[in-house]
Amino acid sequence: MTPWEIQARELANCNCSYGCPCQFNDLPTHGNCEAVVCMQVDKGHYGEVDLSGVRFACIVWWPGPVHDGKGKCQPVVDSSATDAQRESILKIMSGEDTDPGKTIFNVFAATYDEVFDPVFAPIDFQVDIDSRKGHIRVDGLIDTKGEPIKNPITGDEHRARIDIPDGFEYRLAEVGSASSVTLGNIQLNLQNSYGQFANIHLNNHGVVHA
Repeated sequence: MTPWEIQARELANCNCSYGCPCQFNDLPTHGNCEAVVCMQVDKGHYGEVDLSGVRFACIVWWPGPVHDGKGKCQPVVDSSATDAQRESILKIMSGEDTDPGKTIFNVFAATYDEVFDPVFAPIDFQVDIDSRKGHIRVDGLIDTKGEPIKNPITGDEHRARIDIPDGFEYRLAEVGSASSVTLGNIQLNLQNSYGQFANIHLNNHGVVHA
């Protein structure tokens, strides 16, 4: 098993209501699951390959709950990544070199029926986790905007978090609102649904509790 570890910032948007029932072992809001996820590695490696600064994303879709499988995945890696970085990120995304069930990559990979050829393109990504703001843009493929949830009466920003001590993705996530339009092999149109803003620290064995 090739040792790897990443510390990254994440913005994700799925079609569920704020809070996302999946985070609580419940069924998805609308019966199916579809999402856009992007991460920027601030520090990381795969074996001897330095992954610092690499951005990657995926568009995912399942006809029902994730655990029922039959999913589809469109991987995207920033075109500025070297060949070695691309190969390493794709191996991590595919759940390779990971203890079974210990990372979101490994768990999700087991539910895909189809993984499309990766897209290598510039990824415009910004995220401020504490303020619950960010965006993901890949020309002709992804346009995502994340923002805080607003109180429907006062318009004030609302702040809520999800704390999962023994999860397979993050330790603590800020919850916001997000909207996405995607094109290509998986076409989504998500409006004002669950937005997730999180610091990610993962390795072969799962979430790293520093």
